[in-house]
Amino acid sequence: MTTITPDSIDAASRPRRSRRSRAATWLAACAVLFQPLVLPAQEGVRLPDLGSSGEVLPPDEARTFPNDFRNYMSAQGMLVEDPIIQSYFTEMGYRLVMHSSGRSQDFHFHVLKVPGINAFAAPAGVVALNAGLILAAESADEVAGVVAHEISHVTQNHLSRGLEEQQRVSLPVMLATLGLVMVGGMAGNLDVNTAQGLLAAGSGLAQQAQINYTRQNEAEADRIGIQLLARAGYDPTGMADFFNTLNRWVRSQGAGPPEYLRTHPLTVSRVAEARDRARQYETKGRIDDGQFDFVQARLRVLMAEHPDKAIEYFDQRLRDRNGNEAANRYGMALALIDARRTERAVEHVSWLLERDPDNQLFLILNGEMLLAQKKTAEALKEFDNLHQAYGESTMIALAYANALLRSDDSDDAAQAASILQNQLRRNPDDTRITELLAHAADRAGDPVRAAEAVATNYYQRGGLPQAIEQLQRVLEREDLDYYDRARISAKLDRMRVERMRTMPEPGQQSRN
Repeated sequence: MTTITPDSIDAASRPRRSRRSRAATWLAACAVLFQPLVLPAQEGVRLPDLGSSGEVLPPDEARTFPNDFRNYMSAQGMLVEDPIIQSYFTEMGYRLVMHSSGRSQDFHFHVLKVPGINAFAAPAGVVALNAGLILAAESADEVAGVVAHEISHVTQNHLSRGLEEQQRVSLPVMLATLGLVMVGGMAGNLDVNTAQGLLAAGSGLAQQAQINYTRQNEAEADRIGIQLLARAGYDPTGMADFFNTLNRWVRSQGAGPPEYLRTHPLTVSRVAEARDRARQYETKGRIDDGQFDFVQARLRVLMAEHPDKAIEYFDQRLRDRNGNEAANRYGMALALIDARRTERAVEHVSWLLERDPDNQLFLILNGEMLLAQKKTAEALKEFDNLHQAYGESTMIALAYANALLRSDDSDDAAQAASILQNQLRRNPDDTRITELLAHAADRAGDPVRAAEAVATNYYQRGGLPQAIEQLQRVLEREDLDYYDRARISAKLDRMRVERMRTMPEPGQQSRN
């Protein structure tokens, strides 16, 4: 019998590879550039703009890189995995992609737990936004402007040439610098000044390694990005507005420019040109999803050092009547729930539901509050109503499945597994679904489905050999019925064919 444990699922993020790939080199760059070191007075980690995929990776590595990237960021605790936040910005990204030349290409949008203001595009359609950038923005249109700009860098294949040469020259030096810092720190003979000097040197080398976009490429990404904004229904002035927001932020902070301005040089003429281009498009009747302020508030609570900090922030805004009152109350309620002060959260949740009783975010918030109050039955009823009304929503399905798994009833676990199976058909690459499905099926007493979900999770994360091995073990079970055996055998055959095509034995050539 296969035992499903968190370790068995996490192992999927560590597929064994026999050779050093270019994708691994990219992740090594991530390790140097993104890894926070435990040193005194260290500033927040900053993420550079890594450019577009272009021909940076061969097809087999490009297929697995998005999951490799996600796994790495998740393992470092740098990935925002809240389904509401993730779903919102994924939908924003694909709304823009559908109006681009890359609409047939796979994109992967992420929010990172990094306070610095920056965004970047990595190989294979990976686009990431720092939480700090989203929190600094004043509207959905501004964030969409940044996302559209990064998408345009990808679709235009900017600076794919020469990238590997830059990596070849700079990565060994950066790795050596990091090694000196870590070895010296472990030996206990690295003083603060020396460490800061080494880190400064490494930072300088990292700056050399990252892609410096030319003015021509920046102008092209701006031009195409503004076009995407208009076509997708966003305000085309969003990009120029964000530039102005950055300028105000710099003046208010009295510090150097954020990382975004270092990787995306900003000039007076560039701002003016962005605004002039935006005037070519109609701005009336643009979409207003009404959710950005609430998603931003949710992210602010998640990024707070302690719930009390978020409570203080939203309390001040409510007293000063600063900004969207409903969003401030939403953020306050979330922070109070995190601080386990649900008696105070009730006031704000009730206020929100009285004004908009059908709002999905408010109803999910109410369910979260009921769970925090240990009112599991009421919470499940709330989530069930939501699921009945919005059954195709991944955000709601994940929230409902998580709520069902808070129950001790195996029937609730079976229902969670059923909900997740339906979601997996719609989102076959979503690792969150298979992770949760493995736990749900195991809790429901269905070890076959649980083991199959683990195998699928291996596959999603690029661990094709492990997925095949897992399915082979499942087929050895004597209690498989005809339908389970047929389904798993078919899946195993497809994976074996893919392994022959993409992972040939030594001495053979890939069939790609």
